[in-house]
Amino acid sequence: MGRPKIKIIDDSKPAEESASAKATADKGSKKVAPKDKLATSLLEELNQEFGEVQVKPSFAKATEGKEEKKPSTQTAQAKETPKQGKAKPRSKKYQEALKQVDPNNKYDLNEAVTLAQKVSYSKFPATLELHINTNVKNLRGFLTLPFASGKKLRILAFGPHSLKASEGQALLSDGVTLGDDQILEEIIKGKVQDVDVVVTTPEWMLKLAKAAKVLGPKGLMPNPKNGTVTDNLAKTVAELQGGKTEYKTEANGSVIHLAVGKVSQPIEEITANIKSLYQIIGKTKIKKITLAPTMGPGVKLDLSSL
Repeated sequence: MGRPKIKIIDDSKPAEESASAKATADKGSKKVAPKDKLATSLLEELNQEFGEVQVKPSFAKATEGKEEKKPSTQTAQAKETPKQGKAKPRSKKYQEALKQVDPNNKYDLNEAVTLAQKVSYSKFPATLELHINTNVKNLRGFLTLPFASGKKLRILAFGPHSLKASEGQALLSDGVTLGDDQILEEIIKGKVQDVDVVVTTPEWMLKLAKAAKVLGPKGLMPNPKNGTVTDNLAKTVAELQGGKTEYKTEANGSVIHLAVGKVSQPIEEITANIKSLYQIIGKTKIKKITLAPTMGPGVKLDLSSL
């Protein structure tokens, strides 16, 4: 007949509770498949000796669904592959021009200027611009290029009121604005005109100090070191309008962007402007230079040829 099944009942509890517990256990009892071999072997021995062993529902519930959940393939790929922004595709004209430039090569100065002029594809009179990576930040100054491209700076000039009647008339040319108290108040409030440089006489510096928080971050605050604080305002403005050019690194950066001529200018004039700029900034402060037209790929310069 075989041995009868043995059921373990806790006698310490009242009969009613035991019956209730039994009903709950009968309803929720399940066979458990332990993960390790030792537990499996022990369960088999108990079943052989005492028949089918009932496991408390609480234990069955605790061991249910313990299998490790694997992330879906889509989720795993999303974690492994970070989102990348889509680069804006270049035009067909740019791609054709780029084929003429070796990005791994550094060109001799004359060859670089010739190639930069060749790969320019704009329909308007384009400019050649230098992009200079420097070893230091906050470089700024003025220089007069041997062959200016003809671009006039937008100048805001603060000087004695007597200039408006005499010398001031000579300053009232294209791109020059004479500053006054009203314009200064607007600057202090954060309203800055579209200007490339601010020049002043020494007596205005005390007033302009109130606008330092606005002009400073924009690189427009006059400074005696770069010649924008002067006793001869008319002469300084004339020099700036005659081809004197300001160079400065980007805000909180170490790159200078500066136009050195037009694509239509002779190669000799462009190379002379580049050499002049290189000497003034100083070769020890320059890491690399790229020459590029307004529309077209950049050409790396061999600094040893300057």
